[in-house]
Amino acid sequence: MTTCNFNKTTFLKSAAEWEHLPDVSGMEIAFAGRSNAGKSSAINTITGVHKLAKTSKTPGRTQYINYFNLQPGVFLVDLPGYGYAKVPEAVRDRLQRILGRFISQRTPLKGLVVVMDSRHALKPDDETVIEWGLSRRLYLHLLLTKADKLSHRQAQDAKRAVEQRYSEYADLVSVQLFSSPKKQGIEEARACIERWITL
Repeated sequence: MTTCNFNKTTFLKSAAEWEHLPDVSGMEIAFAGRSNAGKSSAINTITGVHKLAKTSKTPGRTQYINYFNLQPGVFLVDLPGYGYAKVPEAVRDRLQRILGRFISQRTPLKGLVVVMDSRHALKPDDETVIEWGLSRRLYLHLLLTKADKLSHRQAQDAKRAVEQRYSEYADLVSVQLFSSPKKQGIEEARACIERWITL
C-alpha cells in the first residue's frame, strides 16, 4: 500500500465554474457534504494541515471547487457544500448544478468522501449525492462527523444504520465515525484514501 505524506498536502487552485477546473492527468478524490457537516474541518484534520480548507462558523462558505495536491497525480477536491446554506437562491442553484455535474461526469474522479453529521445522517440531499456516486460505480466513504457529540452507543447505532442502508453496495461503500476536535478516525480515513489510490 502506498503511504501518502498527508501533511505535505498543498493548495492548487479554486474553480468557480466547470470551465475553470484544472486539466489534470491523474486521480481526484472529492469531499462532499452538507453545509454544516464539518467538511472543511474534516479535510484539515485528515491532512493534518491547519487551515488548508477554509472553515467558518457560517455554513455554506465553500462556494468554489477547491483543489489540493496530495501527491504527484493525486488531488483532493473540496466541493461546494449543499443544504441550507444562507446564500442567494441563484448562487445555491449554480452550486448544486456544478456539484451534480462534477460527481456525475468528472472523468478523473475515483472516490467520493461524503461528510455527514453523525447526528443527522442520510438527509435527502446526502442520499442524492450518494446515488450520483453509485450510479457511476465510484468508491464512496461515508464519514460520520461530530461523533464526539454522541454517546458510544448512539454513535455505533448511527454507523450501523448507515451501513445497513447501503449494505448491498459493500464493494463500493465504507462507513466510519469521525471527530475533528477529538482527532478521532484520522488513520481510518487516510487508509481508505490510500486504498483507493492503489486500486
